[in-house]
Amino acid sequence: MMRIEKVELRRVRLPLVHRFQTSSHAKRELEHILVTLTGTDGAVGWGEIASPSGPFYSAETVDSCWAVARTFLAPLVLAAEWEHPSELAAAMAKVRGNHFARAGFDMAGWALWSRAMGVPLSKALGGERAKVEAGVSLGIEPTIDDLLAQVGARVAEGYRRVKLKIAPGWDVEPVRAVRAAFPSVPVHVDANGAYLFDDCAIFEELDRLGLLMIEQPFAPRALVDHAALQAVLKTPICLDESVEEVDDLVTALRLGAGRILNIKVSRMGGLTPAVRAHDLAVAHDVPVWCGGMHEFGIGRAANVALSSLPGFTLPSDVSGSDKYYARDVTCEPVVCDGGFVEVPSAPGLGWEADLDFLESRTTGRETVSP
Repeated sequence: MMRIEKVELRRVRLPLVHRFQTSSHAKRELEHILVTLTGTDGAVGWGEIASPSGPFYSAETVDSCWAVARTFLAPLVLAAEWEHPSELAAAMAKVRGNHFARAGFDMAGWALWSRAMGVPLSKALGGERAKVEAGVSLGIEPTIDDLLAQVGARVAEGYRRVKLKIAPGWDVEPVRAVRAAFPSVPVHVDANGAYLFDDCAIFEELDRLGLLMIEQPFAPRALVDHAALQAVLKTPICLDESVEEVDDLVTALRLGAGRILNIKVSRMGGLTPAVRAHDLAVAHDVPVWCGGMHEFGIGRAANVALSSLPGFTLPSDVSGSDKYYARDVTCEPVVCDGGFVEVPSAPGLGWEADLDFLESRTTGRETVSP
């Protein structure tokens, strides 16, 4: 049996190397919360709460996650006795919603447990691959020429798929330009729920451009509208924000609301539900890939481990650290080489936190003990 004797929360801020804009907001820096769980034997597991600063992608923010983590999740974790990380996740399930906050604790529990078992996190989760295929996500740029330059740079680096953020007024024309300039590169678009069902004509135009998928065209709960659009498109619809719980995936599958699933560790509340979503999708022949939230190296390590599972047949958002950060929070950055990221073979996460650098980037800290 395992017990946690100390929880440490650390707010860490890093600047992005390139401004990133979606349909709802733009960002130049990110502040995430790192979670450390210290066991009774002194061993430590690291996790990351990768919530946005504002309530644009989801209702959660860094501030809300901080409050929930210290007031509710930390006491639950400290009171739990568990043999497997899924039991720790079950203890935290008393807290409804708050998926980003729960994900950081769940991730840290898996990291601690896999290190104690002497196995890599990927193997603990059921992963099989020694390396995972990496895609890259590109934001909305000031001009189409700027976007083409960004795509060209990422293609030259070997990324195996390019995702383009779209928004009303920035959709068919820039995507068509990318398609013309890079006809052999797998491309998909992501609307982050910015469109209404009345905008279906835009997606019918995008449907003619040979895209890999169209991600989250409508609002998260608009599953019926997604199903109606999917019925008239050849291009698969991929769900992201619509699937926060495994029950959401069950509903989406029954409605036919999409043919591909983006599994985000943060959005679904951790590695435990992410693996369950993977298993359910595989059982229904739905391809999956691992989406990202611009995680620092801790969360990125968890994404790499998850992407090694057999159902992740499409390139995942596990791009190298240098795509987003001049210096990451791990001693060694996550590296993408020729479009692939190697899956670590060392026990636990496989990447170690750079404690000295973290001290210089920490904006707040709190320790919770029994």
